[in-house]
Amino acid sequence: MKKLSATLRRQEIGLFGVIIVLTLIFSLFNSHFLTSQNGAFILQSVAVIGIMAIGEVFVLIAGEIDLSVGSVLGLTSAMGAWLMSQGVDPWLAVVLTLVFGCVIGLIQGSIIVYGKVSSFIVTLGTLSVGRGLTEIVTGGGLPISLSPSVLVIGQGVVWGYLRWSAVIFVLVCILGQFVLSRSVFGSRVTAVGDNVEAARLGGIPAGRTRVLVFVISGCLAAVAGLVYATQSGYAEGNAGNGNELFVIAAVVIGGASLAGGRGSAVGALLGAILLGALQNAFVLLHLSPFLQQLSIGVVIIAAALFDQVRQGSFALPRWLRGRNSRASVVTPDPPDAPVPASGSSASTS
Repeated sequence: MKKLSATLRRQEIGLFGVIIVLTLIFSLFNSHFLTSQNGAFILQSVAVIGIMAIGEVFVLIAGEIDLSVGSVLGLTSAMGAWLMSQGVDPWLAVVLTLVFGCVIGLIQGSIIVYGKVSSFIVTLGTLSVGRGLTEIVTGGGLPISLSPSVLVIGQGVVWGYLRWSAVIFVLVCILGQFVLSRSVFGSRVTAVGDNVEAARLGGIPAGRTRVLVFVISGCLAAVAGLVYATQSGYAEGNAGNGNELFVIAAVVIGGASLAGGRGSAVGALLGAILLGALQNAFVLLHLSPFLQQLSIGVVIIAAALFDQVRQGSFALPRWLRGRNSRASVVTPDPPDAPVPASGSSASTS
């Protein structure tokens, strides 16, 4: 627990410092960037990605990966809107949407754990299946309007410019961080990600833990789907397309390791905010959208390299290290010459 807390402080404070520095730099070019209204807008704009990123943190810490979050977002939001259009009580439809997301995660996790199939393959397949089902539910991608009573989730204002979608994002982050750092389940997730065999030998239900992280990811993807649909007022067939990249980027930037065993919900929140701040700055500064994609890619690679340096796994190639830094080759001493047995005759001339 102490080790996790210390790691959390080092990683998240450093990332928070980066966000502060970038905010000050961007505000020099556009004074509107450093305003409470713009800050609330950034938090609201990254709520969907951030909520999914917190679910992805659980999966990555457990040593797995979930590429289907964007697809699950689109499918669950479409299912919720379709239920409302069929006369189901709007808030009951919201609950059923969350349950549907959990079921998708349960199916994926069970196939991965008990079917012994790579999470990369299973979630990649689910991504495609989810897209197809979303097109079917929406009748070829046509938008489905939501009941006005649930639009408060994405459009309701709490205070000033702050909307409920941003509040939900922060609450999910707080809950996720508490589970990871203060609960038995969080300790199990970390242990499984560090070494699944050692965790199993230590009495931890490794299989069940791995399944549950996919249930959490599916549930939070459904929450993100509801937030997304209620922000616009309708569900659409292409909702969540390409969100997988931004979700994984936010998690990696936030300090999670793709090798498992390390990550935090606070880091995912800060990673999502950093991505949102970059996108917002490019819009305010009227820069090319292609530069946005380029900068996000550079940030992802830089975060991955930093993770390798932090683990001590990064090594320069020999031609960059120079001759003086090459490891010297130690030649072992030759074995002692055999001692002739007593009484043996010398060679005769």
